[in-house]
Amino acid sequence: MKSIKSIIIINRGEIACRIIRTCKQLGIKSIAVFSDADQDALFVKQADEAYHLPGNQPADTYINVEKIVEIIKKSGADAIHPGYGFLSENADFAERCEAEGVTFIGPNGNAIRQMGSKSIAKKIMEEHQIPTIPGYNKDDQSIETLTQEALKVGFPLLLKASAGGGGKGMRIVNNESEIENAIEAAKRESKSAFGDDHLIIEKYIENARHIEFQIFGDKHGNVIHLLERECSIQRRYQKVLEESPSPVLSQAKREEMGEITCRVAKALNYDNAGTVEFVYSDKDESFYFLEVNTRLQVEHPVTEEITGLDLVKMQIDSAEGKALAIKQEDVKSSGYAMELRLYAEDASNNYIPATGKIELFELPKVDGLRIESGIESGSEISLFYDPMIAKIIVHGNTRDEAFRKMQYTLEHTKCLGVTTNQDFLLDLIKNDHVQSGDYHTKFLETSYSFEKASTDQYINEALIAVSAARYAERNKHNHSLIGWRNSFSQGQWDTFEINENQTKVNYRTVGKSLTYSIGESTYEVTVIGFENAQIHLIINSKKETYTVLHKDQTYFIQHPNFGSLDVKYVDRFPPKKQEKVEGGYTSPMPAEIIDIRVNVGDEVKEGQILIILSSMKMEIPVVADKDGVVEEIFVEKAQSIEADYLLLKIA
Repeated sequence: MKSIKSIIIINRGEIACRIIRTCKQLGIKSIAVFSDADQDALFVKQADEAYHLPGNQPADTYINVEKIVEIIKKSGADAIHPGYGFLSENADFAERCEAEGVTFIGPNGNAIRQMGSKSIAKKIMEEHQIPTIPGYNKDDQSIETLTQEALKVGFPLLLKASAGGGGKGMRIVNNESEIENAIEAAKRESKSAFGDDHLIIEKYIENARHIEFQIFGDKHGNVIHLLERECSIQRRYQKVLEESPSPVLSQAKREEMGEITCRVAKALNYDNAGTVEFVYSDKDESFYFLEVNTRLQVEHPVTEEITGLDLVKMQIDSAEGKALAIKQEDVKSSGYAMELRLYAEDASNNYIPATGKIELFELPKVDGLRIESGIESGSEISLFYDPMIAKIIVHGNTRDEAFRKMQYTLEHTKCLGVTTNQDFLLDLIKNDHVQSGDYHTKFLETSYSFEKASTDQYINEALIAVSAARYAERNKHNHSLIGWRNSFSQGQWDTFEINENQTKVNYRTVGKSLTYSIGESTYEVTVIGFENAQIHLIINSKKETYTVLHKDQTYFIQHPNFGSLDVKYVDRFPPKKQEKVEGGYTSPMPAEIIDIRVNVGDEVKEGQILIILSSMKMEIPVVADKDGVVEEIFVEKAQSIEADYLLLKIA
């Protein structure tokens, strides 16, 4: 049995912080690696030791095996923890670590390799009588054969890249006329993303649910499951909300699925943390094996909250060769837990990712609240990595209690400086279908739409708070001029812009109070105090506290009534905006140039892809909106650019 005294973490962000926390509790030295963009990150500060990986792209840093092996040797680490993503499910890397004499904290390389192929995984499950989705999973990959087999399966059906994940190489096909084009497109995407165009065909189960079971094994042949997580609310095949217990599983069905989960683990000789995922139909309670994730899951805190276990500690124990300390009958569920992922993205604009500095990050004190984050006030959200800010986890005695705690947490979380999906998450958990557990994997696409909740009253109060904060700040610095008037009692005004709509806010001082008028509405306002970004006001006899801070001309404001808003102060003599270049194409966000598909002088057609951008692991194609000829190109491959940067011009 090997004793682990130091662990190098080949990951970043919140999962690195999570692993470091358990290392400290166990008296294990934690070692981090970090890219250029992460040199000031929280996980680097928390680690006992850290090594620089020059560059920013994952290929140069967090998945650069040779560079990482050099650092592992230099650090003298006993073991490596890969977290999730990056190299966590790379069988070659796991075996390389073992060959270098460093313990890989994860399952054996063979299990990783087998489950890395959906085709092989499905064959193994069929051999062990595990229920699998009907379909085609053979070597003949000709378009003709795949088309014939698709017709046998029937519609709707699902095309899936055998080597894939994250929705790449995946197509839902609804009728015969779509099948050939869908196969060709799925093959191209799979080849591009994974270097392998092998597809499998499965019957598509409409309105299905996604239910997964946490598994754990040791090196002595023991395996257990740690109950289920419901992960059906997804967007672009990425999970948004996870909860446990599932709101639809009976105890009998839970035991049946748990028993099959353990059979899956035993078929793989599984020896660490993993997740067995199932497609489940609550119409007839049928379920089918989907895949095994051979790593620690993003949503593992949900399981930890209901079981009281530390899964990272269990991973380390298993890697050391210790037998499981608990048996299946010892695993009990206590209460309910749920997790939401706070992202830097604009949910009202097709979830476009955002970058920038988190000026303020604070969460309320709620019993049962747990935050997993690699972010603190002052942290930068860069364009190179996933834009997740934090995982927000709550535990309650009942499901209703957990939802109530989550709602309060989201209403009072202050994450200001960049656009986030906080308001979307709050709206989601207040949805009647979500609260009743009546949802499925296509819920967000077919049964839900998000519009940022706002009323004229709340918008007006937000603008008053910003204006009053400006007023209080000027008074604190004893500026003699307030607005444009020498006399406080004379009328003054501020102009603000929200979502490109400008509003004039008029105010005048009356004694120690301010009288505001916005349109036809008037408000009597008293400023009680303004410090630490908190402005305390009495508005029409009601005391309110708003969080207000600003960067340049933008004010970030938060209040439970309306969530968070970005408000732009409009100068009385604003600088002249740069005119748009006729025929010019600009970047919608900070990004990196991944590929340039055209050259100067090329004729292009409407709908043709011109340039491919990458921002926060998401690729964005820039498409021609008309026929024309490429006149100029202003960027080059691998260049990092800001939002609104001019990319090219078409005449």
